This record gives sequence, C-alpha cells and structure tokens, in this order.
Amino acid sequence: MDLSQEQLAELVGVTRQTIGMIEAGKYNPTLNLCIAICRALHKTLDELFWEE
Repeated sequence: MDLSQEQLAELVGVTRQTIGMIEAGKYNPTLNLCIAICRALHKTLDELFWEE
C-alpha cells in the first residue's frame, strides 16, 4: 500500500520501532495487533503472517 513504517504504525496505534521489529521477525505481535495491521493494509492474516 506504499505506506512507511511510521504511517502504518500511526494507523494501528504502535511505534515505528514495533513495526520494524515485526518485519524483522524479532517481535511477535498480539492477535489484536495482527488484525489491526491486516485491516490497515486490506489483507488477510494468511496473506501477511503465514508462510507457505
């Protein structure tokens, strides 16, 4: 969606650092945060968080 980490963080109510740590695999977000990220990006949990 062409969002920066900071923009996504603002949309879901966390810090940019939290988004960076999630992307790097160094932080396991809560289910509520996962759902918020999915809603912000118009994606499903499967699309964002499960590897094939």
